[in-house]
Amino acid sequence: MSTEARPASRRSRRGARRRRFALTLAGVLAVLVALGGAGAAVSLAQGPRLTSVQADPAAAVEVSGTRVILTVNQALAEFDPAQVTVEPEAPFTVDAAGRSVGVRFTVPLDDDTEYRVTVGGVRSVGGGPPATLETTFRTPPAEVFLLQRDPDGDDAIVRSGVDGSDPVRVFTSPEIDDFRATSTRLVVATVEDGASALHVMRRDGSGAAEVRLPGRGIVQGLQVSQRGDRVGYTYSDPGGVGHASVLFTSELGDPDSDPVPVEIGGEAPSVDRWRFVPDSSALLLIDFAGDLILTDPESDAGPAPLGSAITIDAVTRGTYTAVIERIEAGIVELDLTSGQEEPLVEPERELGVLGTVIPVPGGEDGRGGTVRQYMRMLDPSRPEAQLLAHVGEDGAVRELFEVGSDDALLHACVSPSGRYVAALVAPQLIDNPYDLAQQPMPRELETHIVELDTGEPVSVLPGFDISWCATGPW
Repeated sequence: MSTEARPASRRSRRGARRRRFALTLAGVLAVLVALGGAGAAVSLAQGPRLTSVQADPAAAVEVSGTRVILTVNQALAEFDPAQVTVEPEAPFTVDAAGRSVGVRFTVPLDDDTEYRVTVGGVRSVGGGPPATLETTFRTPPAEVFLLQRDPDGDDAIVRSGVDGSDPVRVFTSPEIDDFRATSTRLVVATVEDGASALHVMRRDGSGAAEVRLPGRGIVQGLQVSQRGDRVGYTYSDPGGVGHASVLFTSELGDPDSDPVPVEIGGEAPSVDRWRFVPDSSALLLIDFAGDLILTDPESDAGPAPLGSAITIDAVTRGTYTAVIERIEAGIVELDLTSGQEEPLVEPERELGVLGTVIPVPGGEDGRGGTVRQYMRMLDPSRPEAQLLAHVGEDGAVRELFEVGSDDALLHACVSPSGRYVAALVAPQLIDNPYDLAQQPMPRELETHIVELDTGEPVSVLPGFDISWCATGPW
């Protein structure tokens, strides 16, 4: 055999192996392409399928704006938001992009409730049959915080269920003046040697840090804003010199940062009443001259004067509507976006002398209306009773709670979703002396919780300043 023929033979065998590999690879690729096409065809034939759901039920009972995000296996064709339903009803908006559908709740949800979110008749962008996407989640039972003062020991912030179950003292101090709660934090004002201190901590009382104040003085009017994680308060220097009820804000995420005064026209006015405007960075205030002013520290726009007012009862979440009292017009609803004001809806029957008005979270499918405090009179000089009533947007009345003339109804608040109403009562007021705190209260206090939809009582809890309230009872 010739030695010259061997290299050619080897080259021939290598070429044959390459051809066999190429043919095998082509066959495998053809099978994969066929399988992929078959899989796509099967997927299209089945329609979109739900692959994951994101939700935060605990946050949903505390704040507005939480979302349920449904993700599917295919990009979705455009659909009508009316194809989305929520049971039980709650106001929401819908946004969709690619493979995800977001359902945003515009008010907090009821606690201890199972919700079902359904998106009906959605299709893939590639066509195919319609499909229904559905998920359920359950919100946890609500928890509340109350301030319990003790003339013989430390004051305490106590956490419990709405029914009073499992009470836990999460923070104690010799003198607690006030506190507020966000969905993640507690902010507590204490007093020592006549001067205020401000503390921020987790809701279980851990991780406490002191918030820097403008000086050694007095803090009042404590409020918190979920947006921006801020706290606000009026601050006064002792002795009537320096700051006099000047409004300051501080960042809760950076408690050691310098507090920022709220200025109007380059000056920090003395502020009588004020409110954070929910879902914005704006503040509404009444200065010592009685001027009602809307200002936004984060905006380039200047302050907006809105006439004069006596007090601010509330600012409605989601609608930018303030409930204020004017000297001549009485209590009205003021649209902060336009400056237009409307009288309150008249109740279907006479209930007495109107006091405070508290908006109930609403929307297209929400409860809406207001909870109002009334004084019913025996004659022009003698009260018979104080009561709370829900007045619907159509004027329909549901009486919720009542105390006789011996007791005092001091304050009322609505839970974040509007499911519950809390009424603060000082029983037997004549024989119920006030404590010696910086902002004094009767020593015996009861917080009554009732269902708004039915007026049925839920519980009676010791203490005051329930965490649902935007402000304290002073």
